[in-house]
Amino acid sequence: MTSTSEPVRLEDWVRDIPDFPQKGVLFKDITPLLQDPKAFHIAMDRLAAHYAGAGIEAVVGVESRGFIFGAPLAYLLNCGFVPVRKFGKLPSDTVNVEYALEYGTNVVELHTDAIKPGQRVLIVDDLLATGGTVSASIELVEKVGGHIAGIAFLVELSFLKGREHLEGHDVFALIQY
Repeated sequence: MTSTSEPVRLEDWVRDIPDFPQKGVLFKDITPLLQDPKAFHIAMDRLAAHYAGAGIEAVVGVESRGFIFGAPLAYLLNCGFVPVRKFGKLPSDTVNVEYALEYGTNVVELHTDAIKPGQRVLIVDDLLATGGTVSASIELVEKVGGHIAGIAFLVELSFLKGREHLEGHDVFALIQY
């Protein structure tokens, strides 16, 4: 784990992009954090430290930016990585869930054999907004018998109240706006 003599504010590596992807939206761009080796390392270390000793047996990364954090987190927690993908992207037998978007619906899926019944699972994504995608991921994990041990994000947009849709689950975010 990285050590530093001064506290590092990860939010200093998240930049605001006004009017993206549409007018009136203030986009939180995490690419500066990903590009900075120290900031990325610290983010991963902090996520891993939060779940150390929690008995996590699999990390589920939500497509696509959840893969960026999920795979190295699985490595740090010494467990497997399981992708939740958009419909039609996984090659073997799957379960899927349709969920609502702002303008329509989307479908995500998971391999039926990716998680063993009772396995302790940590779901990871880059950002918690309204909670729709992660709620669908929870449903997938539960469909195959997994136990949600936690849900982790780099960034939470608290004003969108996505956490309210995740009641009953341990939700952790490194950065909150």
